[in-house]
Amino acid sequence: MASLSFNSTRIKNPITTKIPPSKVQIHPPQIKTPNLRNFPICFSVSGSSVSSTPLQPETGNSAFEEEELNDDPTSELSYLDPETDPESITEWEVDFCSRPILDIRGKKTWELVVCDVSLSLQYTKYFPNNVINSVTLKNAIVSICDELGLPLPEKIKFFRSQMQTIITRACSELGIKPIPSKRCLSLVLWLEERYETVYTRHPGFQKGSKPLLALDNPFPMELPESLYGEKWAFVQLPFSAVQEEASSLETRFAFGATLDLDLLGIEVGEETLIPGLAVASSRAKPLAAWMNGLEVCSVEADTSRASVVLSVGISTRYVYATYKKTPVTTSEAEAWEAAKKACGGLHFLAIQEDLDSDDCVGFWLLLDLPPPPV
Repeated sequence: MASLSFNSTRIKNPITTKIPPSKVQIHPPQIKTPNLRNFPICFSVSGSSVSSTPLQPETGNSAFEEEELNDDPTSELSYLDPETDPESITEWEVDFCSRPILDIRGKKTWELVVCDVSLSLQYTKYFPNNVINSVTLKNAIVSICDELGLPLPEKIKFFRSQMQTIITRACSELGIKPIPSKRCLSLVLWLEERYETVYTRHPGFQKGSKPLLALDNPFPMELPESLYGEKWAFVQLPFSAVQEEASSLETRFAFGATLDLDLLGIEVGEETLIPGLAVASSRAKPLAAWMNGLEVCSVEADTSRASVVLSVGISTRYVYATYKKTPVTTSEAEAWEAAKKACGGLHFLAIQEDLDSDDCVGFWLLLDLPPPPV
């Protein structure tokens, strides 16, 4: 059995989020197509609420005052875990967008939400809609650093393509590297929590209001030649092996990316089989190096078009592989997607020199999450 729920033990305001529960030819097309591997659909996932004691407030505030502040949906948050070395927080996740809240002028309120991957840094601030520009954002970034005693981050990740110009300009003026990426999982989960516990309780909340800046999901395009593999296969690994592979990335100096499974609250049996995609290439290292610069987000089996879709960055989707559409291959692709869903969206991408090899040149641990409701 597998369960996935957001672990709130490192959150200033506890988060209670619910997340719903083969071998084939790759480009170039002349390569012989081996058989797909079957996947038993034997997983289950249950979204469960998680609650815990919030991190202790700083001295000078009583527990009662802190509770009142946390319960006020109009309040703003500025928090740094006192046990965290400020110098260690070099990468932020940022969202600067409108909320389903009207201000006293009847205009949509905007909000800046900032965190790091471990949520040791948590910051929120509301803004009127007539000051939304790169100067406001730049000043806010500097203000956060001054207020919490933080150095400017080296990188800032964001997941909305519509804000790319403003965020990029603000970052450039401060010497920060902007990274458009949907791998802002801590931020996305926090936004889901804030929607339920903050925005819907705000006196200006507008029920049924649609997000002003909806996330893009464009039609997949042709794969660049530099990303071509030679063979690929739907595969599965026990969760224990997935953990081992992810944790060994740094020691083996391999390409790839992992996830904070503890923060995400992923509870999976050691022997639970996690679905993944294995790609083999005689030029595995260059392929993995190219992939490493793309902010790999997810892999999807598109049964309607008999293809595998690779999502990278914010809104870039590639036709990563194709296969001959038959009842058998369709069934196998559907089984792979069902297995991924049963694991709460957890899956992986592995790049190898040979599909029969036990070693990976690149390994990305991936998680499909629905877009935030704001």
